[in-house]
Amino acid sequence: MKIVCIGGGPGGLYFAISMKLRNPQHEVTVVEQNKPNDTFGWGIVFSDQTLENLQLNDPESAETIRKSFAYWDDIDVHIHGKVISSGGHGFIGIGRLRLLTILQERAKELGIKVVFKTQVVNSDNYEKYDLIVASDGINSKIRTQHKVHFQPDIDKRRNKFIWLGTHKLFDAFTFIFIKTEHGWIWAHAYRFAKDLSTFIVECEPKTWIDLGFEQMNKKEAIGYLQSLFVDYLNDNPLMENAKHLRDSSVWMNFPRVTCKKWFHKNIVLLGDAVHTAHFSIGSGTKLAFEDGISLADNIHKNSNLEKAFKSYQDEREIEVLRLQNAARNSTAWFENLPRYTNFSTNQFTYSLLTRSQRVSHENLRLRDKEWLESIECEFAENASGTAAQKPISPMFTPFSLRKMKLVNRVAVSPMAMYSAENGKVSDFHLVHYGSRALGGAGLIFTEMTHVSKDARITPGCTGMYNDEHQQGWTKIVNFVHQQSQAKIALQLGHAGPKGSTKVLWEGQDMALEKGWPIVGPSEVAYKDQIPHELTKLEMMKIQSQFVKAVQMAENCNFDMLEFHCGHGYLFSSFITPLSNKRTDEYGGSLNNRMRYPLEVFQAIRSVWPEQKPISVRISAHDWMEGGVDDEEAVLIAKMFYESGADIINVSSGQTNINEKPVFGRMFQTPFSDRIRNEGNVPTIAVGAIYETDHVNSIIAAGRADLCCLARPHLSNPYWTLHAAARENHLAQYWPVQYLAGKKQLEVNTQRALQMGTLI
Repeated sequence: MKIVCIGGGPGGLYFAISMKLRNPQHEVTVVEQNKPNDTFGWGIVFSDQTLENLQLNDPESAETIRKSFAYWDDIDVHIHGKVISSGGHGFIGIGRLRLLTILQERAKELGIKVVFKTQVVNSDNYEKYDLIVASDGINSKIRTQHKVHFQPDIDKRRNKFIWLGTHKLFDAFTFIFIKTEHGWIWAHAYRFAKDLSTFIVECEPKTWIDLGFEQMNKKEAIGYLQSLFVDYLNDNPLMENAKHLRDSSVWMNFPRVTCKKWFHKNIVLLGDAVHTAHFSIGSGTKLAFEDGISLADNIHKNSNLEKAFKSYQDEREIEVLRLQNAARNSTAWFENLPRYTNFSTNQFTYSLLTRSQRVSHENLRLRDKEWLESIECEFAENASGTAAQKPISPMFTPFSLRKMKLVNRVAVSPMAMYSAENGKVSDFHLVHYGSRALGGAGLIFTEMTHVSKDARITPGCTGMYNDEHQQGWTKIVNFVHQQSQAKIALQLGHAGPKGSTKVLWEGQDMALEKGWPIVGPSEVAYKDQIPHELTKLEMMKIQSQFVKAVQMAENCNFDMLEFHCGHGYLFSSFITPLSNKRTDEYGGSLNNRMRYPLEVFQAIRSVWPEQKPISVRISAHDWMEGGVDDEEAVLIAKMFYESGADIINVSSGQTNINEKPVFGRMFQTPFSDRIRNEGNVPTIAVGAIYETDHVNSIIAAGRADLCCLARPHLSNPYWTLHAAARENHLAQYWPVQYLAGKKQLEVNTQRALQMGTLI
């Protein structure tokens, strides 16, 4: 084949090398706009796994690269005049220029033609080539030329950053956070050669403007930064090596690039041209290398380019998405740094290290057990108010809301069982809730329980509107209190526009043939049924039904209430502009849309005992353009909190049938994080949380105060007891009737962990 790679960065060069290795008969040309020794950036960070991939693909260049690496193990975090060190992280770095030189020399050995100082703005001059590889970076001209086919999505991130170097040699991957009178500014610094370190400085745009960088030229900006970080540089100057860039280009905003399609005709995208991962997780060059290997493999195996390209995209997209999700989390952490600067230095460091969700609690234990145990002790002491005698997993620390004290941070999510008769709970519910209370969770939420017959979602939903309902729930509450240490909360709600439907297993959201009238803020259907628009008189009637249900809940002796204002049910449908089209005082602005939910909440709070807490469940994001987003969710949470709510249960979506959520493990936790640390409101995290590692990481990093688990508790009512055995938390309470199994589970679990056989 006759192949041209447009762009001679690491990705383009490595693909060219990979193709030549697979078939020396290929005629390969690499075209680069810069001179051989020109490069933007300083050092590049790799993982051991990346080096292994290079070793398998081309042992010769991999060995040369390996000999040029700088190795370090620690991360040092400087903030508030203190430094926190954590070990076991295993980084390797190499100078970008050194890496390019190695690849250029290897390409020359293999007979690859490399043409420098040639700028390519489109692919038209290469029509005679069999294959055109666009490896021309973040600002790809080829991607732009064919954007109709590639369908790129480019999101310029808001923080400003500048990529510098210094002769100061950092012994660890170093983060330096400095608070100025205009806000925070920080550096990501690491050694990549015997005498050089990368020094990337980042800050929020307002800080950048207020510090005067907008008016400074390149020399002035670097001089100012040198004076700002003088205490960390040991008299070494800061340097830049992108001298060909204009002064205005020295500060940048990182562009997150994704493309719907990676190929068009005989043109294929590779590396930063098709996808980017923020520098804070250091995976851009890794992705480009692995793209090159995959593309070369697929072309070598399949002579049909279109099939080879499709296989390449299918193969790489999953890994790229995984890394881009991690990069998105990491980017968001730095873009919202002030949320975390009031944490203790230890918790701040923990939050920083786990920001991408790629590094978990147990992963940190493997890296630096002593440091992690110091975190666990500190967290336990803050939670209990007494000195910790030994490390305790964060999930097993106590938590209080008003006078209610929870023994741990695990909650059983509200999960509709659709098994009631005329709203009345049965023996099924007694066993269902009772077994989960016996299973060790600190807090049990009931399924959404309805305040009237017409407020139900389905005929199988539970109610709290007559004496039979109160009697049934009392039996369950008494069992939970008598047989466990768990607390139990009644979730109260009204189905609104999503009512009068079949039970889940007969057809989710499908209307009943003979149902009941449904209501909403406006005549906007969730699916097939158009709700009646509530009048003020009808709204007052529903409010009185909630007040009555709350009084009955107190008669049952529930420990806590939850007011359901999420998932498109009645109060959620008032909050979201997607379904609230009212023109009176209950529609329009957020304050107006919140008016009715707050009126009902305040009525509930006024009759619920002062010593008992109330949570509110919200949908923090509608996953729809024009709907509620996480910024507005902070305001919604604060309004409820200021009206007397004690904690916000942060869910998302289910407010519009056309929603497009982005799923993944712990995918809703960032909403909880923002509400808790930007809005200063206690939160419960929920959504694809299913491992002890997830719970510990969320709680220790301060992303939530409690964690709700749904599906894990459906498959294993004793999830918390098993988690305690896994975490070696011997103090976990067991029902006396089950004590004979406690020791055996603990011993067997710890043995399986040591042998690596526990899944």
